[in-house]
Amino acid sequence: MFSKLSVFGTTVALSAAILTGCGSNGGSSDGQVELDFFSNKSESIDTYKGLIADFEKQNPNIKIKLDAPPEAETVLKTRLTKNDLPDLMGIAGNATYGELARAGVLHDFSEEEVTNSIQPAYIDMVNRLVGPDEKGVHGLPYATNANAVIYNKAKFEELGLSVPTTWDEFVLALEKAKAAGETPIYFTLKDAWTGMIPWNSLGGNLAGDEFAAEKNEGKASFAENYDVPADKMLELLEYGHKDNFGVGYNDGNNAFANGESVFYLQGNWAIPEILKANPDMDLGVFAMPVTNDPAQNRLVSGVDVLLTMNEETEHKEEAMKFIEFMMKEETAARYIEEQKAFSAIQDVFQEDPVFEGIKANFESGSLASFPDHYYPAGMGADGILQEFLMKKDKEAFLTKMDKEWEKVNDR
Repeated sequence: MFSKLSVFGTTVALSAAILTGCGSNGGSSDGQVELDFFSNKSESIDTYKGLIADFEKQNPNIKIKLDAPPEAETVLKTRLTKNDLPDLMGIAGNATYGELARAGVLHDFSEEEVTNSIQPAYIDMVNRLVGPDEKGVHGLPYATNANAVIYNKAKFEELGLSVPTTWDEFVLALEKAKAAGETPIYFTLKDAWTGMIPWNSLGGNLAGDEFAAEKNEGKASFAENYDVPADKMLELLEYGHKDNFGVGYNDGNNAFANGESVFYLQGNWAIPEILKANPDMDLGVFAMPVTNDPAQNRLVSGVDVLLTMNEETEHKEEAMKFIEFMMKEETAARYIEEQKAFSAIQDVFQEDPVFEGIKANFESGSLASFPDHYYPAGMGADGILQEFLMKKDKEAFLTKMDKEWEKVNDR
């Protein structure tokens, strides 16, 4: 069982000072309170700034200080160990959140009314990250996301392509694009995390929904369950450009926006960035078909942003006001409209026609969770995957994934 004295895969003595710390000393002589709101998403900065401005107009005695640094999870770990946990957090629903919740530093929202507005499936998803031993709801699923194949509709039509529903059809589309002199896929593997997009699409459909639990029980392994996904990752790499490992995410968004490839393997969060570079671009999306049985091909989706609060913030009432504001339907609708995301709030739907190709997945429930959300925090899977794609040694890669998983869990 995870010890409450072990945070982020390293042994950290969470002293009473940490458990009673807060992210800001935000009281002032004029009665204004400043709250520190920590975000792990640089893409959301402008949206958050707009929402914060509206909140502050309605609550002139509360100031929200947005902090969205690069390498956000590393920064958050450091802040925790320095007794500087933020008052408010908008973070991913992944293993790091699960460890924070098990450490007992997050507020329990079980009795808060805002919890009732969330789709129960997403509450269950984040609760599984925490595990059965820690009772309560320590994070409020807010925005959800999806891995997708984004495609340039103009090039798609020029090449006479149709949306593939099987792996073989997808490979055939890639071959047609390559034969026509186009770059089929624009990879951005200079940023290792971007390799996790296709990796999760493959693993979410092929490795088994209970892989993480079975791995921890010794009933599954990367060597066995991820053999086929690893082969398919190498196959996809053949359809990249000349500098797959020399281009990062931001430059890749611009390159795709400028028509430098037919397909782009990314999440919905990349769409607003692409459209900033080329507002007139006609985009489409579809779930990567990773098997040859269309009924077995699911869209990988998960909790992109959950809202939570430092249990020991000195300004709990003001922090809850901000969370309640964020959870309002009109606020949630604005967030997903600007971020091209999906909402965990009931009755808030994404209506942008660009997502028509994956709308049916949400309506039918043909969804799979992000596998890496259940990997141990600190495992460094993205870097291991990047190394594999460079060296192409599958056996060494899968062995290293198994060993790193076990090493982190044994700390």
